Amino acid sequence: MQAEMSRKLLTEEGLAGRLRLLAQEQTLQVLSGLARTRHLQVYLVGGTVRELLLGREIHDLDLAVSSQTLDLATGLATALGGTFVLLDEKERCARVVWEGQELDLTEFRAADITGDLQKRDFTVNALAINLETMFQNETPFIIDPWGGKEDLAAGRLQLLAKENFLTDPLRLLRAFRFAASHGFELTVEVQVAVRRYGSTIADIAGERIHKELFQLLEAPRAYPILRQMEDLGFLGRILPELAEMKGVAQNGYHHLDVFEHSLTALARLEDILASPGTFFKAAADYVTDYARQDKKSALLKLAALFHDAGKPATQNFREDQERYTFYHHEQLGVEIFARTAARLRFSQEENCTVTKLIDLHMRPFLLLPDFQKGTLSGRAVGRFIKAGRPELPGVFLLAMADSLAGQGVLKPPDAEEILADFCDHVFLFLKERVEPMEQRPRWLTGDDLIREFHLTPGPEFRQLLTAVEEEALEGRINSREEALNLVKNMIRSRKERLESD
Repeated sequence: MQAEMSRKLLTEEGLAGRLRLLAQEQTLQVLSGLARTRHLQVYLVGGTVRELLLGREIHDLDLAVSSQTLDLATGLATALGGTFVLLDEKERCARVVWEGQELDLTEFRAADITGDLQKRDFTVNALAINLETMFQNETPFIIDPWGGKEDLAAGRLQLLAKENFLTDPLRLLRAFRFAASHGFELTVEVQVAVRRYGSTIADIAGERIHKELFQLLEAPRAYPILRQMEDLGFLGRILPELAEMKGVAQNGYHHLDVFEHSLTALARLEDILASPGTFFKAAADYVTDYARQDKKSALLKLAALFHDAGKPATQNFREDQERYTFYHHEQLGVEIFARTAARLRFSQEENCTVTKLIDLHMRPFLLLPDFQKGTLSGRAVGRFIKAGRPELPGVFLLAMADSLAGQGVLKPPDAEEILADFCDHVFLFLKERVEPMEQRPRWLTGDDLIREFHLTPGPEFRQLLTAVEEEALEGRINSREEALNLVKNMIRSRKERLESD
């Protein structure tokens, strides 16, 4: 449970200054003129007012309009030369996009602004400012019928009416998203509503859940919120695939069941993302740059949650070794997550990123023994790099989190240090061997195989060219002539085998 936190809101003078700056926006000036012509009332509402009071940056605007909303939005888009996007014809909600700015206009859902605010989710979002007052240099007056400012200052998320969750059950998930992104504490009333109405989230379209879930996971510390969701019986409503992992025992490197281990891996991942240099050495910049890419932190956390999703179905107890095995669990985990991704309408790119991370999360551990013995070949490292790119830094981030989350009796005390050394080795190999080879012209191509050896294009081409690449990575060949000799010898050996058969 989060401790209630107080925060300082903008003073009246500070808010007035921000509103004066906002009034200079061409979009709002045009909108104000169109509204006056049509005798319409327009208010800044919800998240826009909340973020203004918190002193946060405002990129997009939420507005409530007394009537004729779609006509007003169409006129605004035309006047600006922007784009009109119909969001919901029944609810008379539209978006206008112009030069990267988005304005969402929604029609009153009641007779006046107070009635409209009453239908919103939480008191901190039931705030409004009359747009017209912004252009009259008046002292800003915030319409706040239910103490939203007080709750905002206290860091308290209080619902307006439990029935509002039934109107849009996505608000149940949004409560946790606000807790993650803004540090709000969920009041007892909100928690009771989550328990009572949690099942209704099943009626919400996957793409809407996807958006809220990503915003939650992109918060630096999502783990405490996911733990609270689990405690309130709500995490399984969003990600029911995780339930199979509960109670699945592990051993050796692990001290927790599969479900608790996966949640702990996410928590450790957040520790790593907060301070990569604490866990990685020379390669810290690689993993830092990777984690800063758009959506990567959320995708990594999903991979942490699902990396062992295949273990329940692959668990087997080896009596001769007195331990559990989970052979090929990563492959089944890929299939399980792919179904989740389809249900929640993930993009192909998002799905591919997470499934690659799951598929490869065991690879570093499988290569570590040879690395420690000094017998790891360049070919093996090259194949690992090829398989992992472009998610290679993410594979190591997930592996490090996985290792930190396992504290079983068989785990070596220096496991993370060895993993960090291996990570350095791989990225040094990438820099000194792989990238230079990619930047120079290829020694041999398919055309060379046709011209020099009179071969017909087919599967053999890939085998020969891959062999050239891997021998170069090993440092055994260093020129085109040596590459030609290698291929010549391979063709001769193959011919001799066929003749002997």
